[in-house]
Amino acid sequence: MPIDDILLECEEKMSKAVEFFGDELRVIRTGRASAGLVEHIKVDYYGSPTDLQQLASISAPEPDMIVIKPFDPASVKEIEKAIQTSELGIAPATAGKVIRLPIPALSGERRQHLVAQLKKMAEQARITVRNIRREANKTADKEKNENLLTEDDVTQCKEEVQKLTGEYGKKIDKILEEKNKEVMET
Repeated sequence: MPIDDILLECEEKMSKAVEFFGDELRVIRTGRASAGLVEHIKVDYYGSPTDLQQLASISAPEPDMIVIKPFDPASVKEIEKAIQTSELGIAPATAGKVIRLPIPALSGERRQHLVAQLKKMAEQARITVRNIRREANKTADKEKNENLLTEDDVTQCKEEVQKLTGEYGKKIDKILEEKNKEVMET
């Protein structure tokens, strides 16, 4: 496998790891309303678990309120039930065909707990990126042992993989910093 292929595969995997980390953080509740909090809640829609975002329009017209308008008014009860059984801990208020979710302000203690949770999630993402680096380096060594790459090629490949690891580590840190700032805002 040529160096370019090893690097391309490595970068793709690292990119997906960072993207997954960002998606994971979207569902962390901050003191501010965000459609991302409820988009992926699974609703039992005619016997099939379906993401809420496929069943309703979701908006946050106010900083402390999420409004859900189901496309099918008959699904209001199922959506309400799914929200109540989710780990959000928010009681929905239904008014006819519209569901409102009031987002309570976070306590200082809860904010600190969330920041700690975010750090753990970021470290998991960094571990994933480092594991991808290790896989790429193993692939390069294997190619060298099979006489498909020279010693210089392997050294160059490992240096490039290390640069990618640093880049994606910084991206994880930036995403974490932004989310921490969002959590600590009052």
